[in-house]
Amino acid sequence: MSARPPLPPFTRETALQKVRAAEDAWNTRDPHKVSLAYSEDSVWRNRDTFVTGRAAIVELLTSKWEREREYALRKDLWSFDGNRIAVRFQYESRDADGRWWRSYGNELWEFDGQGLMTRREASIDDVPIEEKDRRLFGPRSDAERGASLPLR
Repeated sequence: MSARPPLPPFTRETALQKVRAAEDAWNTRDPHKVSLAYSEDSVWRNRDTFVTGRAAIVELLTSKWEREREYALRKDLWSFDGNRIAVRFQYESRDADGRWWRSYGNELWEFDGQGLMTRREASIDDVPIEEKDRRLFGPRSDAERGASLPLR
């Protein structure tokens, strides 16, 4: 696998680039495309699910986006050091019964020297919302870049 810049050690600018690239990729809802940012043996904790490897990541994301319809995500850089980045995020989605949810979470990321994520730990809480309370509609526009997420 070729390098996936930006590479660690991260600066504020390169950490922000990594976060933006992750947000953009996840908003495609394409599990195969998203999985290419992770090492072949990447380990994940996603809520209460633990997976290892790209094939398992693709399977997890495929299942996720079948359940979480009209998924729209925002990620914010929280912190970085060396080959690690911490982000906070929010996303909104609709379930099969038409109920809307806002999911709040934090992720810890660790990268190898090629810029591939080798470890991802995600803690996520779901809050039901009314459709009228939605604020995320598709991928972030250029005008929204750099805007911080509200606490709720």
